[in-house]
Amino acid sequence: MELFNYFRSSASYRVRIALALKGLDYDYRPVHLAKNEQFKESYAVISPSRLVPLLRDGEAVVTQSMAIIEYLDETHPEPPLLPKSALDRAYVRALAQDIACEIHPVNNLRVLRYLSKELGVSDENKDRWYRHWVETGLEVVEQRLAREGRAGKFCFGDTPGLADCVLVPQIFNAKRFNARLDHVPTVMKVFEHCMAHEAFNKTQPSACPDAE
Repeated sequence: MELFNYFRSSASYRVRIALALKGLDYDYRPVHLAKNEQFKESYAVISPSRLVPLLRDGEAVVTQSMAIIEYLDETHPEPPLLPKSALDRAYVRALAQDIACEIHPVNNLRVLRYLSKELGVSDENKDRWYRHWVETGLEVVEQRLAREGRAGKFCFGDTPGLADCVLVPQIFNAKRFNARLDHVPTVMKVFEHCMAHEAFNKTQPSACPDAE
């Protein structure tokens, strides 16, 4: 397997965590987004969207982090990243999408670049934009974890899964932009448990071969 990704991409980090939880080996293929390597024609051949991550598994090519993680879970079912019951799976998927669909899309690199370069938003206001969506979005996650009683050491019980793969990279990004995190204590307890786990720790951005 080959994973085309960028060390600082939160979507890429999600997949690295999932691969580590599964104990799967892969070749690390760096695509430096800040240097616009995603726009090279050699990458466009396999990724028309010019986004990362992209997983190549033999002849199969899978894009979009959530699809990649579920592909890995279906093709390598142990250990599972989703619970057994349909209702619990729906809960975990919804929790993951509270981050992947409601926080991340408005704060990724191409959106921030558009704010700066096309709309002339100052760096100060761009960072305010970022922090607003992170802080309010994580508050939703906090309420769900704290009120619904399904969290343990991790987002769902005491075993890491899909939601944790999505949560941890978002916290890394929140810290990079100095977002407020004291209002989400349950989220941060889960984050601390995750970072004590080898799969989350050894795949973090600073541990990647292309880290700067």
